[in-house]
Amino acid sequence: MAGTIRMNRDDQLEAVGDATRRALLCRLMAAPATLSQLGTMFGKHPAWIRHHVMRLVEVGLVELGEVRQVRNYTEKYYRATASAFEVHLLLAPDDGADRSVTVVGSNDSALEAFAGSLSGITVVPVSIGSLDGLIALRQGLADIAACHLFDSRESEYNIPYVRHLFADREVVVITLVHREQGVMVPSGNPLGIARIADIVERGARLANRNPGSGTRVWLDGEFRAIGADREVIPGYDSAFATHAAVAQEVAAGRADVALGIKTAAEAAGLEFVPLTRERFDLVVPADRIAQASIEAFIDELETKRARQMMGALSGYDVSHTGDEVSVAG
Repeated sequence: MAGTIRMNRDDQLEAVGDATRRALLCRLMAAPATLSQLGTMFGKHPAWIRHHVMRLVEVGLVELGEVRQVRNYTEKYYRATASAFEVHLLLAPDDGADRSVTVVGSNDSALEAFAGSLSGITVVPVSIGSLDGLIALRQGLADIAACHLFDSRESEYNIPYVRHLFADREVVVITLVHREQGVMVPSGNPLGIARIADIVERGARLANRNPGSGTRVWLDGEFRAIGADREVIPGYDSAFATHAAVAQEVAAGRADVALGIKTAAEAAGLEFVPLTRERFDLVVPADRIAQASIEAFIDELETKRARQMMGALSGYDVSHTGDEVSVAG
């Protein structure tokens, strides 16, 4: 459908000038979704979501990607047609202005809360997973990458991946937060899941994150450590772009367990069993750290107000927020 629609730049800019449509497009860039799923993510009625999604369809930024028959009803999955680069250009046209910051990579409640609280800076979050976020930053498609990638060989978060992907340039790695990662299960934890091995041993249906996400990278490492055959785990091949999306799968009874953060579990009315504490970092190219909008973003991150706001979220530790490490190529 979208391939036959030819809209000019003004039409597309008008459509994504609306903050709601911009956020919806970012979600659909991360992964296809139904109107009901988007409604759950945004806390809105599907009819409200449909109004905005249809406008994005009209201008060729979203298309109907797949129709699935599930029992007695039809599920329609919409997907973005714009690449991250195109969206970046649409939201930050080259007019000399320096007011926006595009943050690509991992999905995080503290980052979303912080970004939404800023005034004078437009933060464009695109949840595509930690690894893809670093790759997009490497390709010049974003200002900041958000990641929480654990390297089991070095027992270190993010730095080994950054060194590998940015071997020929200098970047600055800034700690946003430390946070708890664990299993999200129905109230009462009916399968008694308290460790990764329990998922395998008890035949639990898994709602999994998208490949390249920090959560899935960590989970795959844990499965390898216990010698689990991932191919026989029910739901292993599923791929959801956010913590909220996998939490909703468990809440709806379509899965028994998902890995995620405590805030997502609480929002979905699920029980949370912590398994690990991880460092969530922001990666910025050193040659862009002085860009006015990025500098303002970082300065605000280091304020008491930002720490208090993020620290109030369940499962978060802001004692190292703002810590910086330069990684030279």
